Amino acid sequence: MKKVAVILSGSGVFDGSEIHEAVLALYAIEQAGASWHCFAPNVDQHHVINHITGEPMNETRNVLIEASRIARGQIQDVAELSARDFDALLLPGGFGAAKNLSDFAIKGASCQIHPEVKRACQEFARAQKPAAYLCIAPVLIPQIYGKGAKGTIGHEKEVASAFRAMGGDHIDCPVDEFVLDQERCLLSTPAYMLAGSISEAASGINKLVQQLVKMA
Repeated sequence: MKKVAVILSGSGVFDGSEIHEAVLALYAIEQAGASWHCFAPNVDQHHVINHITGEPMNETRNVLIEASRIARGQIQDVAELSARDFDALLLPGGFGAAKNLSDFAIKGASCQIHPEVKRACQEFARAQKPAAYLCIAPVLIPQIYGKGAKGTIGHEKEVASAFRAMGGDHIDCPVDEFVLDQERCLLSTPAYMLAGSISEAASGINKLVQQLVKMA
């Protein structure tokens, strides 16, 4: 059975992993006949957001512990992730990808990726093992794959501009499709960058995961 490593960034769209995207991806991986195992950085979140009001909360939460809610405890520190042990990689979106896996939400095109996340992702890139990035997570692609790497965050002009400024080749993509960079075994789909419902998010994620597992 093919094995897919999934890197989560917390739990909740505004300060962690987008839960719908994460669960849809895990379900799609199983439906495609593969297995998954989750990882997350063992660090404090950038901040904690009240998902009712959208306001920051005066507390601290750990990314790995919060992500374990989605993984039902089946999760490890991303420092333990080795591309040797898996056939493919997937990163759901959510603002955690831009706040906890990187500081893109604060620094834009000048952002840095969490060192262990970058190391793990680059291991898959160097091994030419397929990797998939959903929603806002593709902003990590240029720093992982280098100049000319293709990816999408949908039609969001400001983020697409930052993607290009980092050296990536941004491609507009509808919610129900994905972008494939064949040379780099790299896939991306807009998901909730465009989706207005769970079903719309699933339409692109399902196609992407099917291709990811096929390539693995």
